[in-house]
Amino acid sequence: MNLFDLSGKVALVTGSSRGIGKAIAMQLALHGARVVVSSRKPEGCEAAAAEITAAGGSAWVHACNVGQKAELKGLVDATIAKWGQIDIVVCNAAANPHFGPSINTPDEVFDKVIHTNLHSNVWLCNMTLPAMAERKDGAIIIVSSVGGFVGSAFLGAYCISKAADMQLARNLAVEWGPHNIRVNCIAPGIIRTNFSKALWADPKRAAAFARANPLRRLGEPDDVAGTAVLLASRAGSFITGQSFLVDGGGLIGGGEPLM
Repeated sequence: MNLFDLSGKVALVTGSSRGIGKAIAMQLALHGARVVVSSRKPEGCEAAAAEITAAGGSAWVHACNVGQKAELKGLVDATIAKWGQIDIVVCNAAANPHFGPSINTPDEVFDKVIHTNLHSNVWLCNMTLPAMAERKDGAIIIVSSVGGFVGSAFLGAYCISKAADMQLARNLAVEWGPHNIRVNCIAPGIIRTNFSKALWADPKRAAAFARANPLRRLGEPDDVAGTAVLLASRAGSFITGQSFLVDGGGLIGGGEPLM
């Protein structure tokens, strides 16, 4: 028995047209899952799905703005109409429109961060958990951040939202565990994606972050995707309510991961 085999499973991954989300979708598909690629822009989704298909995986596209509850419901309904069920949900889509001290964060920007990074995850989980409970099987993975463990002088609203995601996972794990549903977070450090480019685009800053990690490098999207496969598969069948740091050891190494 291959503990990482996801054959027969349907995985819905938000924010999966690029970066961490695309890497997770790719690896879930290569391990046998049928994957729903979703983000706001259809063309990006189509390109990502084409890559997954070319690599030998099975992918289908449904564009969705996770900040719109009706669109999320449409995503869930369309997935069930296409493939009959949803076994794995990866809440990856997120926003961070502000870089700077919290005192300079406008109310509407703070609200957008919480709305996108927390409310949308609550909605999507509530839309998919009951059907998982009926089948007595399911896995929810919320992509949080190392920022949920630390304070930051420049990413305050984002870090607050990501800490809330960790508590959401703990609460849902307690509520739905009796139905054999596992809920966990992945908390990446600085991963080399467009989303985090403001943190690593400057070579000097990137080198400093890398030196702060015991592994002496920044992360890549596949570094996160492997953890998602673990948590989605039978290999992670006794893991729930946890937040897994994927940061090269930066937090325990004493570095400043989100200066």
